[in-house]
Amino acid sequence: MSTREKSDLQAPLWQPTPDQIVRTQLHAFMQRVNANYGRQLQTYGELYHWSIENIPQFWAEFFDYAQLMYSGDAQPVVDDVFKMPGARWFPEVRINFAENLLRHNSQDLALIFRGEDRVRAQYSYAQLYDTTSQIIRAYQDAGLRSGDRVAAFMPNMPETIMGMLAATAMGAAWSSCSPDFGVQGVLDRFGQIEPTILIAAESYCFKGKVIDCREKIRSIVSQLPSLKKVILVPYAESEVRLKFDNSVAFPEILERYQPTPIEFARLPFDHPVYIMYSSGTTGLPKCMVQGPGVLLNHLKELMLHTDLRAGERIFYFTTCGWMMWNWLSSALATGATLVLYDGNPFHPGPDALWQMADELGLHVFGTSAKYLDALEQSETRPAAHFHLKQLRAILSTGSPLAPEGFDFVYRDIKSDVQLSSISGGTDLNGCFALGNPILPVYRGEIQCRGLGMKVEIYDDHGAPIRQQKGELVCSAAFPSMPLYFWKDEQGTRYRDSYFDVFPGVWRHGDFAELTAHDGMVIYGRSDATLNPGGVRIGTADIYRVVEDFSEVVDSVVVGQQWQSDVRVVLFVQLEPDVKLNEDLRQQIRARIKSEVSPRHVPAVILAVPAIPYTRNMKKVEIAVRKMIHNEPITNREALANPESLDAFRDIPDLHV
Repeated sequence: MSTREKSDLQAPLWQPTPDQIVRTQLHAFMQRVNANYGRQLQTYGELYHWSIENIPQFWAEFFDYAQLMYSGDAQPVVDDVFKMPGARWFPEVRINFAENLLRHNSQDLALIFRGEDRVRAQYSYAQLYDTTSQIIRAYQDAGLRSGDRVAAFMPNMPETIMGMLAATAMGAAWSSCSPDFGVQGVLDRFGQIEPTILIAAESYCFKGKVIDCREKIRSIVSQLPSLKKVILVPYAESEVRLKFDNSVAFPEILERYQPTPIEFARLPFDHPVYIMYSSGTTGLPKCMVQGPGVLLNHLKELMLHTDLRAGERIFYFTTCGWMMWNWLSSALATGATLVLYDGNPFHPGPDALWQMADELGLHVFGTSAKYLDALEQSETRPAAHFHLKQLRAILSTGSPLAPEGFDFVYRDIKSDVQLSSISGGTDLNGCFALGNPILPVYRGEIQCRGLGMKVEIYDDHGAPIRQQKGELVCSAAFPSMPLYFWKDEQGTRYRDSYFDVFPGVWRHGDFAELTAHDGMVIYGRSDATLNPGGVRIGTADIYRVVEDFSEVVDSVVVGQQWQSDVRVVLFVQLEPDVKLNEDLRQQIRARIKSEVSPRHVPAVILAVPAIPYTRNMKKVEIAVRKMIHNEPITNREALANPESLDAFRDIPDLHV
């Protein structure tokens, strides 16, 4: 019996009670659909299939349910739901992104900020509205116009969200990088979009230290000739120390301008809101332009799939260089309180975030699979020290959460929490598969596919399959698709990125499987899958076994062209006092063979000092594969630790 078949027979790790189910927004929405469309939907599966068989009706119904502020007519919903790319959504609607995020203009808390243990702040919705109005005045005086770009080189702090709200209130597009990016990485992104305004923090905190960013900012500003104004933000300091001819300090803006009512620019539904970036590990990052459809999809995920409500507190450990920052920001539209954290999640100790979660009474805690794995490796048991009484959902993304990660959460964090492994991408600024408050949680599985997203698994011939591994695709349009790629006038890069394999169908690039529970398992990137003997193998299965060894800190596995075939090569980063000997190699091979399959067993196992990651903490299997084949790596700046790649070049044991 396979590991997947064993999982299908397991009891759920968590299951909502009938009372919990009927109190969810998802249940309320299903009853609304039944009433408005004469249906008798009883289960999530039935609601999901209705949503993908009636895509315009689903999005129209949720558009109204979310009570978005707009003008015009919400009909028609879409011109052609099977036109990909190019479907046009809500062509008669005029809407403003920021207006919907600032609609709760009250004394309720909007933002709580923690900059490690050094900086603390909080803002009500009314304060957030007022400060945004002051920034708008500064933007206007700097000459910012609708359609211009505002770029941010900022930590995850309140001023970053304020800057975004001010930009999108005026109809400017917002784009951000976190301050841990190198100068070239920032220029590779902002240099393409030619921003009018740069907002930059002079420093940020990490591991208890204040990291000075002034030299980086000087270099960035000197190489962005499009800038009309630079707004400098103090972080741990009381005042700004840097100055340019065209700069203004953030505190000066608050002194110079009084709060005023905001005149939100309501614009077409295909007007740019965000410019997001691909990781850029194989060349210059792709600049993906996204519109208000991002907000509509975010609210579906937050309200229906996460059951987030006004007054609840939601946290996601993210930088503003990752799409989860954008996702979290949209929670303002629900009236929830956003908890922002900037810094190292293990400072001053590995339980730092859980102490914060307990102190602030978080309802939703979002993080990455990498963080949960590191927390387990540190032998931290939050359940032993914190009550976490309000916590009802933990979200994990960034990479597949291994079954052992599920065990750790329920054993050592909280036994009665909904664990939502979620999966999607920066390109759609949302999820294809995610959590569900009315469904059980099964070990190693994502609970469901997202409403309104016609997600399927295709075999190599483009036929839908179930309970088999294949390509994750979306075979109908959805509102949060990129409007276009920046400076891709003919749409060539856009089409080549998603529609080159299955015409008219979005190929996402994940190797995945639909389970017997109608959940999903992600096995890794399909462009990083291994293909020994012509059989496709997902990398996540190997990582799950290898990284369970106490001697192994981390690992990366790739396929190497070898004697007219492909062989599996495994690289391991070991604990400092461990040497890779033949005995450890055989133990690794034996366990992979018994727990996964003989085809997954690596032909070669080698030790390296470190495993390369993107800045969003995703392993870069493709870059490693290029290195061992002596192919050029064009954009090392996209990596968090680019020096780690050098260990993969010209390895004698891999010479053909």
